[in-house]
Parts: sequence; structure tokens; C-alpha cells
Amino acid sequence: MIKELVCISCPQGCRLTVEYTDDASNASVSGNRCPRGKSYAISELTDPRRIVTAVIPTGDPARPVLPVRTDKPFPKAKIAELLNTIYKMRVEPPFSCGDILLENALGTGINIISAENRN
Repeated sequence: MIKELVCISCPQGCRLTVEYTDDASNASVSGNRCPRGKSYAISELTDPRRIVTAVIPTGDPARPVLPVRTDKPFPKAKIAELLNTIYKMRVEPPFSCGDILLENALGTGINIISAENRN
């Protein structure tokens, strides 16, 4: 099989061509200008992940939502379920950027953290 991808590992945005059979971990990758392109392509075929960002309500009427994000890339197949969980949350200040608001989200070992300071 052949798949075309655009690498998002760095700002170059290389256009990758990936040739693989049933075992994508042994794929042949071309078009990458750095080693991260090959890693990205194989990861994208075997276990695609993304950093997830969202906002959740706070008890602060002056700033009613707080930006949050995952602390590591999250499995793409579970993002919808994660967002449903995040949108049910509500937090009360104070918190600092990087504070864990939801530990081990959906049993993945990945945390939801604050992306902003609030007093």
C-alpha cells in the first residue's frame, strides 16, 4: 500500500510517501528531510496521536473558561470520548499552568493540564 502524508513533526511540513504492507512498522518512507519524518509516518500508521486542547468552565464570572490540554499526545481513536469527558468537567480557581486537572484520562496514563494561571 502507498499513503501520502504531510509531516507535522517540525515546521518544514515535508510531503511523505509511505510504502508498506500489512506490517506498517517496517514501512519505507521517502520525502522526509529529517529523521523525525520517518518516525512520524510510522507512528501515524500504527498509533496516531495528537495533543488535545479544549476549554472547560470555571467558577470565575470574569473568566468563565479555562484552556486545558493533554500533557502528551493522546490516541486519536479516543479523542471524541476524551472531549466528552473534558466538557463535563468544571474547575474552581486557583490553579497554575501545568496543574493536573484530570489524571490518567481514560486509563491512558495521559493527564489533562491547565494551560493558564488563575488566582
